[in-house]
Amino acid sequence: MSETKAALEFYFDFSSPYGYLAAERIDELAAKYGRKVKWRPVLLGVIFKATGAAPLTTVPLKGEYSKLDFARSARFMGVPYNPPSRFPLPTQMAARAYYWLHDRDCAQARAFAKAVYRALFVEDRDVSDPEVVLAIAAAVGADRAAVAEAVESPEIKERLKAEVAAALEKGVFGSPFIVCDGEPFMGADRLPQLEARLAGREF
Repeated sequence: MSETKAALEFYFDFSSPYGYLAAERIDELAAKYGRKVKWRPVLLGVIFKATGAAPLTTVPLKGEYSKLDFARSARFMGVPYNPPSRFPLPTQMAARAYYWLHDRDCAQARAFAKAVYRALFVEDRDVSDPEVVLAIAAAVGADRAAVAEAVESPEIKERLKAEVAAALEKGVFGSPFIVCDGEPFMGADRLPQLEARLAGREF
């Protein structure tokens, strides 16, 4: 009997350009080595308060570089990228919708997550707008009215808070943050190192 390999844990914020780039590649990369991926949206705003960090684009000098690097990294990876006109923006509504969908249909939740990322970073849609989030959910086959009710429920709000708290407890400090067999990899540019680890190469 073959040994079941642990799933990768993929932490991300829907407002993270590097998270978007990783989201476009992580499932394919994991499948190549017989792994699955657990997608776990978090809120960078909460994480930054805990770490003292700030969105890259708001940091002097680093901000302009980051804008250049977002686009350059996307070109390098062959991923479509259109800088959103509003950035950064709050993503708690999309994260709540994801967790509610995930508890009911993992594949649908995954499709929703990818669609949210593409809506922001390709189509320049405001994913902080509840109506946009609900439209994306409906487009992947979810019940729009049910999602609208769920994202405002105390239960799903507490669920998201608990997920972010658990991520912080695990050492997550940014997006994307990927954990493979207990080893953390931070950033889309670490995917080659992650692949080397999955392939069993020593470095």
